[in-house]
Amino acid sequence: MEEIQKNILIVEDDPFFSMILKGRMEKQGFAVRQAFDGEQALTMAREQAPDLIILDLIIPKLSGFEFLETIFSDPQLNRVPVVVASNLGQESDIEKAKQLGVLDYYVKVRTSVDDLVKILTNIINQGPQAVSPQ
Repeated sequence: MEEIQKNILIVEDDPFFSMILKGRMEKQGFAVRQAFDGEQALTMAREQAPDLIILDLIIPKLSGFEFLETIFSDPQLNRVPVVVASNLGQESDIEKAKQLGVLDYYVKVRTSVDDLVKILTNIINQGPQAVSPQ
C-alpha cells in the first residue's frame, strides 16, 4: 500500500526563504505549496487543507495574525497545525500567536534552516505532540 504524501503550505512573502524551505521540505518527501500573501494562503488552504502550515506573520494583504484568526475560526481548517517562522521576535508577538492557537513559534534569525527542517519534519511525521520545548 502506497503512503499518502503529506501536504505542507508555506506562507512566506520572501521568495528566497520560501524557495529554500520548499526545496528542503520536498527533499524530505513532502508535497509543498507556496503562498506569498495572506489572502492567497487562505484560498489555497480552503481549496486543499494542508497537513501543516508554516506561517510568516509579516505578509501582505492579510497579516499573519489575521490569517490565524480566520483559519482557527473555520471549522474545516481549525485543526490544521500551524508553525510560525517569523522575524517578529517580541515576546508579546510570540504569546499572541500561541494564544491564537499556533503549535510552535520560531524566530527565523535565531533558527537555522537545517534546524527548522528537522523540527517541521518531526512534527509532520509524528504529529503535533512532537513539538520540542523552546
